[in-house]
Amino acid sequence: MVTIALYNLKGGVGKTASAINLAYLSAEQGYKTLIWDMDPQGSSSFYLGAQASVKNETKKILSNELDLQHAIQATPYDHLDVIPADLSARNADLLLHDMKQSRKRITSLLAPLQKKYDVLFLDCPPGISLLHEAVFHAADWVLMPNIPTTLSIRSFETVIDYCKENGMDASKIKCFFSMVDHRKNLHHEVMEAFYKDKLFFKNYIPYLSDVEKMGVQEAPLATFAKSSYAAQCYQDLWKEISKTCIE
Repeated sequence: MVTIALYNLKGGVGKTASAINLAYLSAEQGYKTLIWDMDPQGSSSFYLGAQASVKNETKKILSNELDLQHAIQATPYDHLDVIPADLSARNADLLLHDMKQSRKRITSLLAPLQKKYDVLFLDCPPGISLLHEAVFHAADWVLMPNIPTTLSIRSFETVIDYCKENGMDASKIKCFFSMVDHRKNLHHEVMEAFYKDKLFFKNYIPYLSDVEKMGVQEAPLATFAKSSYAAQCYQDLWKEISKTCIE
């Protein structure tokens, strides 16, 4: 099983939309795919029409009161399952703080799933904390969507520095640009600078209304706008990601 975390220090960068669309494309390609919604906002769960079936489910999973496998739910899409989030996910750091070897907690929870799934996506909340350290330890790859602006790129650099300072493997971080607005010169300038350094995947996600409509449709983009430019961009990005991270 390949574990891919969708993460950023900042919120509002298109992380959850990317997690849903990439997970859907993974499943459509035939990979047995699971997405674990770790964000207390529960946006991935919403897009997939899922909600926690047990009160304080995330808290119970992290504290070993509930087997992670019992929280898995089927989605309307072939080969794609989900572990929904609930508000108790906001307490993840407090729970991990009281655990021994907290960095390995997510890894140990995922161990029984290794032979059941081909690809696992972790949709992480924004921030940088004990939870994120545990995610970084468990993930084979960490995908960071970044809006091509100064502050967004600054957060990317902060994460890289944090990893290096805390003995975490920064080489597993792979980035792509999201919410790209071609009308803005700054977006072009930032993208050009970082493409030269080969720090980002070549393909990117544009800022288009079709992506925003996912919230109305409560579904992955390819299910209601398969021929759209935005859907094609996700297809191209997934091909590049899967070639690097899975094949």
